Amino acid sequence: MSGDEKALNGEESRLAGYRIELESFQGPLDLLLHLIRKNELDIYDIPIAEITNQYLAYLDIMRELDLEVASEFLVMASTLMYIKSRMLLPVDEEEEEEEGEDPREELIRRLIEYQRYKKAAEELARMPVLHHDIFVRPEVDSGTQSEEIYTEATIFQLMDAFQKVLVEADKRTPVEVVRERFTLEDGIGLIESRLAREPSISFGGLFSGVDDRRKIITVFLSLLELIRRGRIIAVQADYADPISLVLNGEPVSRDESDKEQEGNLADDH
Repeated sequence: MSGDEKALNGEESRLAGYRIELESFQGPLDLLLHLIRKNELDIYDIPIAEITNQYLAYLDIMRELDLEVASEFLVMASTLMYIKSRMLLPVDEEEEEEEGEDPREELIRRLIEYQRYKKAAEELARMPVLHHDIFVRPEVDSGTQSEEIYTEATIFQLMDAFQKVLVEADKRTPVEVVRERFTLEDGIGLIESRLAREPSISFGGLFSGVDDRRKIITVFLSLLELIRRGRIIAVQADYADPISLVLNGEPVSRDESDKEQEGNLADDH
């Protein structure tokens, strides 16, 4: 790695010393449930080796973004590695009869219990306010009303989409990096000015024309900060669908969010 690359990586990690606490969004059990749903796995038969590797990969992304990783994430990482090591060790029949319990059993119990309470909490949260955290597509000009419902995307879905943005950016022809100062507040201003002009922005469209990796990271952190403040909501029609960004309380437009595919970084220049 050259001196310039090392300096650039240092700028990416520092970002003026700004840090976002991930626990403000979701915890380690949420990440595990996300991985299970994303990979379409059976929660009662989790492939620990695969899930552990993916979980650790998310921790690497968090560190690259300089997110404040709560201790609970590290404890869960240790738990997964311990279970993985136990399952990799050969066990003879006598030891298996004595131990009896699957090393994953306690983790599975925790996940099922957490999933049950989480669903109950979501249902209770919807009761006081009609359509709370649900976003309905507005009526179209023809006078017909669309019933499509949008729900809020998770932090880990945003991280998946962000990784796709970085991969697409790395595929493009390298350009000379001009080190101009681009702060978190600059990113917040850029996002808010876009949403002041457009009713919604696709996640990939937010990074259109942005080739500098440091700037991409800064814009993503700015998005997380706006979500944390409750000023912006990331929504989608279904769990695997493209993510759209809207101002809190605003309806989702069908314009850009439907036309642009997630991760599309077509250069505006």
